[in-house]
Amino acid sequence: MAWLARFRAVDEATLTPDQRIDRALVISVLRGREIMADWEMWRRQPDTYLNLPLGSVFTLFLHRLRPEPELVPAAAARLRAVPAVIAAGKANLVAELTPRIFVDRALGQARAGARYARELLAREVTDDARRPELAAAGAVAASAFEDFAAFLEALAPRASGEWAIGEKRYSALLREKELLGVDARALRERGRREYERLAGELRRCAGAAGAGDDWPAVLARLNLDHPPTPEAMRDTYAEWTARARAFLIERGLVSFPEGEECTVEPSPVFQRPALAVASYASPPAFARSRRGHFFVPFPPDGVSADEVQRRLEANSYAGIPTTAVHEAYPGHHWHLVTANDNASALRRVFRTSYFSEGWALYAEQMMREQGFFADWRHEIAQYEAMLFRAARIVVDTSLHMAEMTYDDAVSFMHEKANLPLPTAKAEVTRYCAWPTQAAAYLTGCLEILGMRERYLAGRADTTALREFHDRLAATGALPLALAERALRAA
Repeated sequence: MAWLARFRAVDEATLTPDQRIDRALVISVLRGREIMADWEMWRRQPDTYLNLPLGSVFTLFLHRLRPEPELVPAAAARLRAVPAVIAAGKANLVAELTPRIFVDRALGQARAGARYARELLAREVTDDARRPELAAAGAVAASAFEDFAAFLEALAPRASGEWAIGEKRYSALLREKELLGVDARALRERGRREYERLAGELRRCAGAAGAGDDWPAVLARLNLDHPPTPEAMRDTYAEWTARARAFLIERGLVSFPEGEECTVEPSPVFQRPALAVASYASPPAFARSRRGHFFVPFPPDGVSADEVQRRLEANSYAGIPTTAVHEAYPGHHWHLVTANDNASALRRVFRTSYFSEGWALYAEQMMREQGFFADWRHEIAQYEAMLFRAARIVVDTSLHMAEMTYDDAVSFMHEKANLPLPTAKAEVTRYCAWPTQAAAYLTGCLEILGMRERYLAGRADTTALREFHDRLAATGALPLALAERALRAA
C-alpha cells in the first residue's frame, strides 16, 4: 500500500513525541487493512451495503448538528443513493464466499431498514411541509432494501462461504494492528485462564449468597428477575446511568467535560436484528456537541412474545447496573467525550476496540472496587460480565482458527457464559463477522490494569486515581502500547 510505505518512510527524528505516536497509529491502521485486503470482506458481508446507507441517514437526525432545512435535503439525497449502493452489493457478493449466517443476519436487517426508511424516518421531521420530501426519498430507499432482501433470499441456499480468517491473519492483526505481544493461541490461553479465575470468583459469590458453588444456578435465577417490557427496561437503564454519574461525582473518580450529556434510548429499529446487546453512539469527532446516545437492546419487530422475554432475561435487574457503567459512566460515553478534546485529528477519528472496549470493562471493575455494586446481586453480575468477556476470547480465537464450529460456539456461550439462546446466536454471528473484536474487552481491560499499576506505583489516593483516568482517557483510543506512551508523556 502506497500510504503505508509513505508513513513508514517518515524519519521519526523530524517529529515531535505526539507526532511519533500519531505516525505509529496510522501505520497500525493501514497495516490492519493490508492484512485483511485479500480476504475481500466486501464480497462476503451483505451488511456492508446496509450499514453505510442506514447509518449515514440515522446519524443526521441522531446528532442534529444542522437545522432541519439542511438536514432533510441531505438525508433525502442519501436515501436516493441507496439503489446504487444495493446494486453494487448485488454485483459484488459471491455465493461461494458469503457465509449463510451473514446472509440470514442481513435479511433481517434489510427488512428492518425498509420499514425504517418507509414508515419511521419521516417522523423525525418536525416541519410538516418538509416531511413529504423525506417520505418520498425513504420510499425509494425502502424499495431498494426490499429488493436486496429478495436477492438475499435467493442467495441464501447457495451461500457457502467461510467466515474463519485463519490463525495467521488473526495473529498478524493482534501483533501489527493492535500492537500486542501475543498471537491467537497465546490469547486463547489467556482467555481460558481468566475464565477459570473468574469462575472461581463466581463460586465465591454464590457461596456468600448461600448457594454453594453453583453460580450458574444463581445467575439463571437472577436472569428471571428482569423488567417486564422493553420500555421498562429502558427506564431502569436510565435510572442506573444517572446513579453511576452521581457516584463518580461524589467520589471524585473522574473529571467531567463541560456540557457532556448521555441520553438512554431504544436501539435503532434497523440494528435490532443484528445486535442483541446494548451499544453507544458518541458525538461526531469534530462537532462541538458532547451529547452521547446509550442504546438499550430492544427486540426486533415481529419476534414472538417468548423471544422477547428471553431477550429481557439478558437485561436483568442484577445486570443492568454493570451495563450502564460500561456504556455510559465512566465507560464509553465518559471516555469518548473526553477523548474528543484531543488536539490530534487522527486520534479523534481512529479508534481501536482494544482500548475503547478494554476501558469500558476496566470501568466496570474499577466501580466494583470503589463500592458501586454494593448489592451482592450486582457484584455477581459484574463478575459474570467479565467471565462473559473471557468466554468471548476463547470462542473468537477458536472460531477464526477453525477449531470450533458455529454450533459449538453457540453452545459454549449458552452453557459457559450463561447467555439466553437467541442472544448466544446473535453474539456468535457477530464474532464470525468481526474477527478479533470480541477478544478486545478483557484483553484491553487487563492491559489497562497493568498500566494503572505502573502509573500509580503505590499511590493509592483518589486524586492520583482520577489523574490516571483523566490522562489515559484523554489520549484517545490508541493501540494500548501507544496509549501507555501517550500517558507517560501527558
